[in-house]
Amino acid sequence: MDWTALGLSLRLAGWTVALLLPVSVLVGRLLAYRRFAGKGVVEALVMLPLVLPPTVFGFYLLLAFGRGAPFGDLWQGLVGRPLVFSFEGLVLASVIFNLPFAIQPAQRGFQAIPPEVREAAACCGMSPLRALWHIELPLAWPGVMTAMVLTFAHTLGEFGIVLMVGGSIPGETKTIAISIYDRVQAFDNRGAGIMSAVLVAISLAAITLTYALSARVGRRLG
Repeated sequence: MDWTALGLSLRLAGWTVALLLPVSVLVGRLLAYRRFAGKGVVEALVMLPLVLPPTVFGFYLLLAFGRGAPFGDLWQGLVGRPLVFSFEGLVLASVIFNLPFAIQPAQRGFQAIPPEVREAAACCGMSPLRALWHIELPLAWPGVMTAMVLTFAHTLGEFGIVLMVGGSIPGETKTIAISIYDRVQAFDNRGAGIMSAVLVAISLAAITLTYALSARVGRRLG
């Protein structure tokens, strides 16, 4: 069992969830309630990582993060190290690639709130921020929780983006998915099977916890 790769994968998933949680709430709420010019284009861009092969998406991220690209050069000038083949590059790539998993379920959660609820909050004099925190977010919480669990589980198992942007540097960018691939290439089916089973167990536990928390929230709100 490659515990270093598993720990790195969990850390990557944790950072991705932490960074995408506010994004999922704010952007999901915006897309659920607001009508604006170009909304369809924005929603299509959010969903684009779902339809593009990870290697294609990873290739464009590799170009954007690499030397000679404005963003890649800016990062290296500020931090003093390249963004590609680094843990920071993996985090940024993971955040971008997981946007549809983080935003769409949250958007559906906010869309399920009846308009009368928000209107009643406004009539009671609640500010938009207070209404979001005390009324909308608790009602949309199952959707937000689903978004975070999907993001966490998808990050753990991601292979193509990790390989393109991060490579396979032990302790830096070699995640559990890359380690499983390496074990299969070395004909170590037992080691690959153990690590695969661990990933399945973690993902199953996360999904089960989400259903339990969503049911508990539903009973409390009911």
